[in-house]
Amino acid sequence: MTKRIGRVFRYAILIAGAVVMIFPFFWSFMTSFKDLREILRDPFSLIPREFTLKNYVNVFTKVPFARYLLNSTIVALATTFLQLVTASLAAFAFARMRFRGREVIFYIFLVTMMIPQQVVMIPQYLVVMRLNMDNSYFGLIMPHAATAISIFFLRQFFLTIPRDLEDAATIDGCGPLRTLFNVFLPLTKPAIATIAVFSFMWSWNNYFWPLLIISEPEMRTVQLGLAMFKSEGGIQWGEFMAATVVATLPIMIAYFIAQKQFVKGITLTGLKG
Repeated sequence: MTKRIGRVFRYAILIAGAVVMIFPFFWSFMTSFKDLREILRDPFSLIPREFTLKNYVNVFTKVPFARYLLNSTIVALATTFLQLVTASLAAFAFARMRFRGREVIFYIFLVTMMIPQQVVMIPQYLVVMRLNMDNSYFGLIMPHAATAISIFFLRQFFLTIPRDLEDAATIDGCGPLRTLFNVFLPLTKPAIATIAVFSFMWSWNNYFWPLLIISEPEMRTVQLGLAMFKSEGGIQWGEFMAATVVATLPIMIAYFIAQKQFVKGITLTGLKG
């Protein structure tokens, strides 16, 4: 009886937590189908009295929101790919290869995780401007092509792989790169999916860096595009909510695609070493 009560209590807490997390998304979604007058008259109602798609039409007609989606997609996918490549190579070196100063270099990587992003923003900005990479995809992508957290996360996962598998690959004539791509990466799909989801989500939601280096309208990302729905008369809430729903969909799709591996990666990531 006690176990049953405890189970009911746990499920009740989980359901309550799920409702709290889902409610803002549901409210935003339903608000995107209201006209501005209804939103201002009754902002907390969940079901629109009259559904309208005008807000979604205005999102793509008032501003080039499709272009903003394309820019964010290119930047997020490229950043995610480069982070996976750099994290895989660096993590394999730190986890399996022996070289002088390995531990010192790794600890320096860990120290960079403690530095706030705002501190390194100015040097990154100066480098990008000196290289004339402002208002370009390179300027949006390259400063974030490698991150210490991705390297650390994947290194911890590599440390859990038995040494016997690496020795067997070496006996079969595999070099370091072939061992990495043929042995380690296939065994670390959960970790790869986890890094990919976090990297894509962070790049997609990044607002301050594009705001800093982008001045041409055609190079704006989705997050900058959302600010276009604020006028002198105030925020156009219906259009803003519709744009928010559209901007949220790619992240949700990316998560659902990698959901199984993502959850597995969070669960199984080792803390060895």
